Amino acid sequence: MDEIIRSAEEKMKKSLEALKKDFASIRTGRASPSLLDHINVEYYGTTVPLKQLANISIPEPRLLVIQPYDKNSIKDIEKAIQKSDLGLNPNSEGGVIRLNMPQPTQERRNELVKIVKKEAENSKVSVRNIRKDFISEIKTKSESEKWSEDRKKKEEEEVQNLTNKYITEIDKLLAVKESEIMAI
Repeated sequence: MDEIIRSAEEKMKKSLEALKKDFASIRTGRASPSLLDHINVEYYGTTVPLKQLANISIPEPRLLVIQPYDKNSIKDIEKAIQKSDLGLNPNSEGGVIRLNMPQPTQERRNELVKIVKKEAENSKVSVRNIRKDFISEIKTKSESEKWSEDRKKKEEEEVQNLTNKYITEIDKLLAVKESEIMAI
């Protein structure tokens, strides 16, 4: 029976990790290399993730510096950044690309908080759906294997406890990201 609980926890953990990845890609006004994770560059006829074409560093809190391994790819990288939904203007000079992170306005911060809350709620729904699936799996197994009512209740409680644990983790992540966004 532990295998059902382990499987449920594994799926819930993946949902939490996906949320962390989504949160990392939301721009808060601070420079972070993870902002560029979803950018793909058209390079010699193929689409390549930016992080495979360049070294990305943060010399200052509001500055990203992209240093391409191949200087010929600078124009392609600039074009990919401009096409992205980041709203940043790349400046290239001396073989590097600089991305200045502007301070978000209060209106933009409020929009970002709404986006973050929506992502967190989607993650909670995912965890609850995982709970629902495993509760029904427990019911099916308990009927086919003739479990006692106590054992069935115990297993359902364990899945519920896991759900509560991951919902709490999501709330903590949301609170941290919200305060990060609203920090001036």
